[in-house]
Amino acid sequence: MGTASDAPTTRGPASAVGVGLAPPTSAPSRCCGRGGRGVGASLVLTLVLMALLTACYQQQMGSQPRYDPLEPAALFGDGQSARQPLADTVARGQLRDDTLLSTGQENGQEATRFPFPVTRDVLVRGRDRFEVFCSPCHGRTGDGNGMVVQRGFIPPPSFHTDALRQAPVGHLFEVATQGLGAMPSYAAQVSVRDRWAIVAYIKALQLSQHADASQLPADLRQQLETQP
Repeated sequence: MGTASDAPTTRGPASAVGVGLAPPTSAPSRCCGRGGRGVGASLVLTLVLMALLTACYQQQMGSQPRYDPLEPAALFGDGQSARQPLADTVARGQLRDDTLLSTGQENGQEATRFPFPVTRDVLVRGRDRFEVFCSPCHGRTGDGNGMVVQRGFIPPPSFHTDALRQAPVGHLFEVATQGLGAMPSYAAQVSVRDRWAIVAYIKALQLSQHADASQLPADLRQQLETQP
């Protein structure tokens, strides 16, 4: 039989496992070694590129391809960036096919009728717009003694004069649209239909100051007759 000295002295991997020894240490992990450095560099490069792209996008948002108001433009022959509408075109919602409604005139004359029926809702709307835009000068009753007049502004004529009571509704609409004397145009502040509603309310104010009892309904006349 052989002795311990007869055992082979060379121990390879197989013999090491056979006697319970730990196997040789494996190669370094890629995440911590050379391969890990490659992944980290790629991540840093990606973040840098994203930051650069974001900066470029923000710069484009801050410098948009547009013109400021009244800015000259060499692109056009007249050098103006503000372009006129094309011929025979109408902006959406601005087709003025109803001359009476948009101008207050019929056949070149100031209209004597309204372009739509004057209902209670129209008068309520007219009163609301009158008190907002007209009463500061004209007063809430239309007597021309509004709050700004009381503080020194030029007084407008009273709506209850014979001349304005007899004025056609188209004249009142035109003055509200174009302005007259010290009164500016209110076309930009008040819509077309609201201007007509204001005219209707002015006519109601005029009637309230010069109404004849014979024009009242029978029940209202009776109330007036029974009052002391």
